[in-house]
Amino acid sequence: MKFENTGLEKYQVDLNRLDEVMDENGLVRAEQWDYERVSYDKKFEIKDGTYYLRVFGYAVEGDVGAHRATIQLLTPVLGKHYYPHGVEYGENEYFPESLQKQCETTLAAVKAELDIFVEVFE
Repeated sequence: MKFENTGLEKYQVDLNRLDEVMDENGLVRAEQWDYERVSYDKKFEIKDGTYYLRVFGYAVEGDVGAHRATIQLLTPVLGKHYYPHGVEYGENEYFPESLQKQCETTLAAVKAELDIFVEVFE
């Protein structure tokens, strides 16, 4: 499931500042990066299964490994984890409304913090 029109996909953010904001909102980068891409996850374990709110980004400038990069954010997604296959984001997946609302709240909080200091690109 994609979270369209959050506004995050218009942002380019300094990697170190982005790491701080995401961490404050429960989104973890951990080992989910390479030198050009990042992925932040927030895990939800509910009775219906395990879900991940995921925010992707890529470096438009600099190097993620060196902690000196400007990251272009992409449209956030919500996926359901299936063992041992991984996370599915398909439109045919069921995502509880309460979970969707939690994700929207998290994304709104991230956007509010990023609004203070990011460059917006249309």
